[in-house]
Amino acid sequence: MSQPGRRSGSRGKGHHILIKGGKIVNDDQSFYADIYVEDGLIKQIGEHLIVPGGTRTIDAHGQLVIPGGIDVHTRLQAPTMGMNSADGFFQGTRAALAGGTTMIIDHVCPDAGSSLLAAYEQWRNRADSQACCDYSLSMDIPRWHESLREELEALVKDKGVNSFLVFMAYKDKLQCTDSQMYEIFCAIRDLGAIAQVHAENGDIIEEEQKRMLELGITGPEGHVLSHPEEVEAEAVFRAITIARQANCPLYVTKIMSRGAADVLAQAKRKGAVVYGEPITASLGTDGSHYWSRNWAKAAAFVTSPPVSPDPSTAEHLSTLLASGDLHVTGSAHCTFTTAQKAVGKDNFTLIPEGTNGVEERMAIVWEKCVVPGKMDENDFVAVTSTNAAKIFNCYPRKGRVAVGSDADLVLWNPKATKIISAKTHHSNVEYNIFEGTECHGVPTLVISQGRVVLEDGNLCVTQGSGRFIPRKTFPDFVYKRIKARNRLAEVHGVPRGMYDGPVHEVPASVRTAAPRVAPCAGKAAAPPVRNLHQSGFSLSGSQADDHIARRTAQKIMAPPGGRSNITSLS
Repeated sequence: MSQPGRRSGSRGKGHHILIKGGKIVNDDQSFYADIYVEDGLIKQIGEHLIVPGGTRTIDAHGQLVIPGGIDVHTRLQAPTMGMNSADGFFQGTRAALAGGTTMIIDHVCPDAGSSLLAAYEQWRNRADSQACCDYSLSMDIPRWHESLREELEALVKDKGVNSFLVFMAYKDKLQCTDSQMYEIFCAIRDLGAIAQVHAENGDIIEEEQKRMLELGITGPEGHVLSHPEEVEAEAVFRAITIARQANCPLYVTKIMSRGAADVLAQAKRKGAVVYGEPITASLGTDGSHYWSRNWAKAAAFVTSPPVSPDPSTAEHLSTLLASGDLHVTGSAHCTFTTAQKAVGKDNFTLIPEGTNGVEERMAIVWEKCVVPGKMDENDFVAVTSTNAAKIFNCYPRKGRVAVGSDADLVLWNPKATKIISAKTHHSNVEYNIFEGTECHGVPTLVISQGRVVLEDGNLCVTQGSGRFIPRKTFPDFVYKRIKARNRLAEVHGVPRGMYDGPVHEVPASVRTAAPRVAPCAGKAAAPPVRNLHQSGFSLSGSQADDHIARRTAQKIMAPPGGRSNITSLS
C-alpha cells in the first residue's frame, strides 16, 4: 500500500530510551515495569532490563505510561469558500503532540463530482510534507454515483483507506438520499470498510435557516436555532436503520446532543453494530456561548451539529462514554481565524464551521471522566486510543504499550494541573472554546516514533516527519458480528396453493409490475421458490404432476417465526 518515495512504514533510527519506574496503563490492565525503546519500537518491557550503553534513561516514577492518543477525526486541510482552515497539517499535528496525541485520522474532502483518488493524492502530498506525527486518512463521499465504486475499491485495496463518510446534511451540496446511503453502505460492507455518517436532517435545517434569516436573526445564535437537537437524533436513528438493513457497521461522527447519544446507546444495547464519537467540544463546553454579545467569541463555537446549549449535555455524554455506550473521542479539529469566520458576519449560514480540540482532547476527557470517578485509567486509554486502533484496524501497532508496538508513548501526570487558554495553545486562532478550563491531569512527556517531542512544556518537532499509516479492511473488532449475521440472513418464501378467488380489475394503463431490485450483495439471496400460481394445479381432478409418487403428507418448514399449520398439499 505504500507509494514510491513516500513514508508509510519507516521508523526513527538510533534512538535508545529506557523509561523507568512508571505505571504502564493499557485498556485492560495496569502494572509497574520499565520500557526499552529502540528504533521507533518498544523492544522490551520488564524489570532489570539489559540495554546498550548510551541509552537515555527517563524517570517516570509517580506517572502513568500510556499509549499515545489517537484522534479519529480532524479536518486540518478543510476547504471552505476558497479558504483553508487556520491549522494545516504542520500546526495541527504539532498541537496534537502537545496534548498527548501521536496519531490523527484526517478527513479528505473532495469537491463534489471530483475524483476521490485525486483528492487522496492531494491530501497525501500535503500531509507528507507537513505532518509531524503519524497520520491516516478517511474519505468523505460528497456525491454518490455508480462510477465511484471502482474508486472506493482502489482506495481500500491500494491506498490503505478503510473508512468512508457520507453526509445527511448540507442539502444540494453534500447530502445523500436514503437510497444512496443504502447503496453506499452495501458497497462499503462488501469492501470490509467502516461506514461513517454525519447525522443531521439537512432538509429541515435548510428550512429553519431560511426562517431564522426571515426573522432577522443573522448572528451565530441563528446557527444553533436552525439546528435543533431533534434533527440530529432523527438522523442518527435513520442512519442506524439503513445500516442495519444493509448489514453494515456504522460509525456516527460528532455526537453532540443527549437525544442523538441516547438513540445510539439504545440501538447498541439492542445489538446494532454502531459506534459513537463524542468530540472535545461536546464533552468540554456548552452552547450557551452562541448568545455571547462578543460576536467573534460566539462565532468560534459554530460547528455542525452545534454544541448543545443544554448545560447538562456534556455530563450526560461523559456518562455514556464511561459506560461504553459511546466508544471513542475525536476532536473534529477544524479552526478558522476571526477574520475567516467574519465572512459570515451578516449571515450565520456563511460562517465557516469548525472548532479547536485536538490539543485539549485528552486533558478534557481526563477532567470530565476520570477526575469525577466515572472511569478509571484503563477506560481512559480505551476511549482516547485503544478503541480507535481496534475499530480502524491499526491495533496493536497503535493503541497499546506492548513489545513490538510503535513507540508512541505518553507520560501522564494525574496530579499536574493546567488552565487552557488561547494565550498558550498551539493553534493559529484567537479564541479557544475551552478558555479558562482547569484540567487536573496533563501529559508531561510525549514520545512519537521513538523520539521525545514534548518535555517540560517544550515542543521539539520536525515538519514532514509524520508517516502515513495504511489500514487494512475487515477489522475483527467490527466485522466478527457482521459476518455472523450475514450467515444467518438467509430468508425463504412460503410455498402456497393457488389463489382462485376474485381479482379486482385494474386498467391496463396503470398496471405496472413490481420493480425488480437487485438484492444487496451482503444479504443472502432467497433460494428459488416454485411459483405455484403458474403450476399445473387444477380443480378438474387430474393434475399435471400425477405421475410423480407422493407421500400422504408433506411437512412444510416455515421461516424462523414458527411452524406453518399447513401439513398437506394433497
